[in-house]
Amino acid sequence: MKRVLAAAMVALFLAAALAHGEPVQPKWMTTPTKELVDKARAVTKQVTIQDLKAAMEAQPDTVIIDVREPNEYEVAHIPGSINIPRGLIEFSVWSVLSDPSQKIWVYCKTGARAALATKLLNELGYKHAVAIDTGGVAWVLAGYPVQTSITDEEVVLIPVRK
Repeated sequence: MKRVLAAAMVALFLAAALAHGEPVQPKWMTTPTKELVDKARAVTKQVTIQDLKAAMEAQPDTVIIDVREPNEYEVAHIPGSINIPRGLIEFSVWSVLSDPSQKIWVYCKTGARAALATKLLNELGYKHAVAIDTGGVAWVLAGYPVQTSITDEEVVLIPVRK
């Protein structure tokens, strides 16, 4: 039953991530927010999901922060990741990671929130924080494993209309 649930969660995560078929440019990409994200990407170390996967295989206690909202995290997340929403990171990171010299891998859905959060972590003294440039969608599309926090065994998948 757990395998079925896991497969259903992956399908649900992919469906949510790819619901629009053709990529639709988010509204924020036509606002000053895009400039903030671009600046954050320029001053932070950006790494790939393959880099993260290799780090997880080499060091099982890799610190991974998921900066998406709690409801996004519940549906599907990278195994072992810790959910600290981007809007709370400067308040919550201290209780989770007391050593600012520790390497931290930061991801979100597409990489934008991860870049902003990583910039903030660097400014707070976490100099070894890196952002996953493509995010959780690319993780799932690469076929890497995900976990879910949803504990109900009944899962209903709703077909996506194109």
